[in-house]
Amino acid sequence: MQLTAAHWVYLAGVVVILTTMILRKNIVVPAVAATFLTALVFSGSLLTGLSSIFNASLVAAVNLFNIFLIIALVTAMLGALRALGADRRMVMPFQPLMRNGHVAFWVLAVVTYVISLFFWPTPAVPLIGAVLIPVAIRAGLSPMGVGLVVAIAGQGMALSSDYMIRVAPGLSAKSAGANADAVADKALVLSLIVGGIALVLAYFNELRRIRRPADALLTEWESGAVPDQAVATAELERTVPAGAAHTTATMQAGGDDRGGGTAVATKAEPTIGHGVALRGTPAAGARLGNGAGGGAAGDGAEIRPWAGLFAIVVPLAYLALVAYMVVAKVSDAVPDLRGGDAAALVGGIATILLFLAALAKGGRKSLETSASHVVDGLVFAFKAMGVVLPIAGFFFIGNGEFAGQIMGIADPKQSPALLYELVQAGQSHIPHSAFITGFGVLIIGMIAGLEGSGFSGLPLTGSLAGSLGPAVNMDPGTLAAIGQMGNIWSGGGTLVAWSSLVAVAGFARVSVVELARKCFVPVCIGLVVATVFAIIFY
Repeated sequence: MQLTAAHWVYLAGVVVILTTMILRKNIVVPAVAATFLTALVFSGSLLTGLSSIFNASLVAAVNLFNIFLIIALVTAMLGALRALGADRRMVMPFQPLMRNGHVAFWVLAVVTYVISLFFWPTPAVPLIGAVLIPVAIRAGLSPMGVGLVVAIAGQGMALSSDYMIRVAPGLSAKSAGANADAVADKALVLSLIVGGIALVLAYFNELRRIRRPADALLTEWESGAVPDQAVATAELERTVPAGAAHTTATMQAGGDDRGGGTAVATKAEPTIGHGVALRGTPAAGARLGNGAGGGAAGDGAEIRPWAGLFAIVVPLAYLALVAYMVVAKVSDAVPDLRGGDAAALVGGIATILLFLAALAKGGRKSLETSASHVVDGLVFAFKAMGVVLPIAGFFFIGNGEFAGQIMGIADPKQSPALLYELVQAGQSHIPHSAFITGFGVLIIGMIAGLEGSGFSGLPLTGSLAGSLGPAVNMDPGTLAAIGQMGNIWSGGGTLVAWSSLVAVAGFARVSVVELARKCFVPVCIGLVVATVFAIIFY
């Protein structure tokens, strides 16, 4: 295949974006510049180049808006539940189970995973930090052990599959031209392999640090005898790249929907798991054992009996959805969920629960409070995913399905498939080895995750999966799932200190740099095993 100047410009853009990620800088500007230059060189028109900057983000927004909407609705529901105090009540039944450090480790892992799977780690970390972490500390689990469990089970295992909300599989599948459900299913299995291996290795590493249950352990932890959030914040400020943080305004005490509790203004606001800035952590020395602090109800008061009722209804509603999905997978008793049906049901359930919770909280004011929660959810969604649009737009311009829309080409047959054509031209030089390709996509995903925002590299790994898969006789969905693992386990909050890992370190009161170092070996071993499994069995 004859390559043109546009192909080389597009390839240079990919290389520049990867280099920028390795240097831990924000990739939005390089992505926009590469989009402009690619369109300019391909069309030879300055007007087309300029308009393509806007059209690329617009096409990405149109194709990804369903993802924005599901984030908004789930976030709005969580805001309404927090106002009732129902969020804390959902995890309180697990407190009596933590009788010693060994049990606490696995109970904390399971609860963190389940909550993060349904609601993402961002709201899960403050909730667990307020209610369960103090109990685990008293049971004998070390603060570093707590950090490892929460990071691996939540920021890693739950977020890397994103099986319920399905933002990550949707991004990967869209760029790879694969079926989103197939990518989600494979990502779920791979995430469990990585997480299972990492948790077991972390557990055996923490065995010698587990102590006998004692109130003195909690007192020691609260008094600051162990590294606290200030240490984590100080180390973050030394390591966070300039492009991944920005100065924050002084925050109002007790009033942030993502940090909750008594807010503490910090200089650095790292982009976390899906690109949202962390604000506020529990005040040092605050007594968290009673559930006060980060993640508490919006007005600090629990509304009975509604809090207890919704603490039961919400998990049951989503467990019913999970049961339906399982039955649909294994039998013909009920219709299978296809395409975005599962995400649509999650959003629909969240909307109904949002309205009911707002009604229970505000009565006649529920119409206004419901609308306010929806607006807050939409703002949250665009803060979370807005940065993905120009990045996805660049990789969409390399996809023949979208390039014509971006550059205003009327005839679809004239639309270039730049990335696919580059792979075709170079496939004779690519070793036809599934192992080399699989680990190559994994490594690229991990490099993309160095940017620290979790999902921004998914369009890249998805596009590469769609192009490289046929060349080595691999399912693009499998490669996309492998790339998703590398991207999110790296940048979603386990391997880099400027990601949402700082939230986990803050609530566990340990050094964020040390926590990232402790996660590195278990997570990387898990990723290697999962990649080999995917190549052999998928």
